[in-house]
Amino acid sequence: MEQQNLLGGPPPTELPDNPEARQALEAGVDPFEVAARFPAHPAAWADLADRAFGSGDVIESYAYARTGYHRGLDQLRRAGWKGHGPIPWQHEPNRGFLRSLHALARAAAAIGEEEEAERCRTFLRDSSSAAAEVLAT
Repeated sequence: MEQQNLLGGPPPTELPDNPEARQALEAGVDPFEVAARFPAHPAAWADLADRAFGSGDVIESYAYARTGYHRGLDQLRRAGWKGHGPIPWQHEPNRGFLRSLHALARAAAAIGEEEEAERCRTFLRDSSSAAAEVLAT
């Protein structure tokens, strides 16, 4: 469950959905194809980062995760995000960004960039405690 800021902090930011990209990934289309067709879709980059990490390609995972993270940041800013505040895991379109952020922390830790890894882990927890919990498993 997401914590609510009782002091009236910024409202949750919800990214817009990209149904065509989301449905392609759900249908099993290779994330390479989805990223090429929809390069702004963070979930495709998160899938690529996860696949690369699972294959032991940590540097590739880092690059894919960083791309998804930055694409997601661009969308968050366009959606009104001011650099802080909740990014709810429960809102499906947010998950690609949150997964990319988690993948970036994981890959950064794997290459010895512990300071960046910790910044990413903190950002994830601060943005969505639910995402941090789900992705930790």
